[in-house]
Amino acid sequence: MLSWVVTFLIIALIAGILGFGGLAGASVEIAKIIFFIAVILFVVSAVVGLLRGRTRV
Repeated sequence: MLSWVVTFLIIALIAGILGFGGLAGASVEIAKIIFFIAVILFVVSAVVGLLRGRTRV
């Protein structure tokens, strides 16, 4: 998921350099949304992992 963030940031940089401001802004917003979704999923996963604890097999 974080690779998508990097992809959209690269698209935004290239679009910004070429003068496509609207496309650059949209790409940055998409990258932000995907980044925050990834952070939220990480936190949820960490909390669930801590609550479940380690099981011995």
